[in-house]
Amino acid sequence: MDDDALLAEQRAYYRAGAAEYDRPYAEYAALQDVLAVVDDLPIAGDVLELACGTGQWTSRLAARARSVTAVDAATEVLAIARARTASPSVQFLEADLFEWRPPRRYDTVFFAFWLSHVPPARLPDFWHTVAAALAPGGKAIFVDDGPAAAAYEEVLANQPTPAALRRLDDGSQYRIVKVFHDAQTLTDDLTALGWSVRIRTMAGNFVGIAEPGR
Repeated sequence: MDDDALLAEQRAYYRAGAAEYDRPYAEYAALQDVLAVVDDLPIAGDVLELACGTGQWTSRLAARARSVTAVDAATEVLAIARARTASPSVQFLEADLFEWRPPRRYDTVFFAFWLSHVPPARLPDFWHTVAAALAPGGKAIFVDDGPAAAAYEEVLANQPTPAALRRLDDGSQYRIVKVFHDAQTLTDDLTALGWSVRIRTMAGNFVGIAEPGR
């Protein structure tokens, strides 16, 4: 199983499951608490949101930002996001985040529950893209699952890339990349890549703020 095949299956999962995407936000109170953390984060100026999904975070970002450019690879989730967020300051783009390069720089780059879907071998290139997208003094802000979330996933053993199996209501199943980052290890990895980073945990999740080295 190479990364390209796994990532293609991951995109297919999110396209096919767009209508089910929001269910965890309704079922788990902890996710509502994580959503609310946006209000306390240093989000400002022009914001680039990577892997925006159905726009659960986009309107909250728009309330803090001058503008939001929200990017996702799945047409179906973007349709939901556009219907949810009717703000003239928000622009939605459909693009594969492993191929797309931002045409400009932003004050904030934000991504929620996306870092865990980036194959470890592609992590340095991903963070290089984030750094290139940031204006001087800009920050990357991210939210994701910590190791405790593995208990709620059907983790696939002995895979070259960390992966989990997800099932949809119609019985179809898909493999996705799923890396359960430990806060300290992630901090060490980003520091080695030249970032200054602060990560705090909350329940089974973590929230990080990173700035590229000067």
